[in-house]
Amino acid sequence: MPHRTFCLTLSLTVLAVDQSTKLFARAHLAEPISLGPLLDLRLGFNTGVTFGLFADGGELGRWILVAGTAAVALWLVTWVWRETRLAIAAPLALVAGGALGNILDRLRSGAVTDFIDAHIGSAHWPTFNLADAAIVIGAGWLLLASLRRGAPEATKDAPNAGSRPRARART
Repeated sequence: MPHRTFCLTLSLTVLAVDQSTKLFARAHLAEPISLGPLLDLRLGFNTGVTFGLFADGGELGRWILVAGTAAVALWLVTWVWRETRLAIAAPLALVAGGALGNILDRLRSGAVTDFIDAHIGSAHWPTFNLADAAIVIGAGWLLLASLRRGAPEATKDAPNAGSRPRARART
């Protein structure tokens, strides 16, 4: 299937860009950098999952998260490989690439490197990274694609599908 190469490239690109930006963040973000009124770059490390959940799991928790995330990533890559529709395979590839980026962080340092701080005034969204963004974009895209699949489609078997009914001629 021709989309396999595209999706593999997409996942590896997400992984490479994610790891490059995290390397930059670890090397250069000793102090936060303001990018405007809504966005800062601020280095942080998350030993848990979304919103810091399960952060108190210690070493056992770290390895459980690595194993669980690796299992999900493997399942996603398998799904991408078998999927015939690019509209489904591409968002899965984004999620898989993001998951792999966060797995590498956990393996390397026991925590995921986060550095994007979105906020409105003093109300801050939890700090995140590009892998997290790829996961959210991929999940949203997959949701939209699945909703679109549920829409009724015109077929050859349905005469005048999609056209307005014609008025009958009076005789």
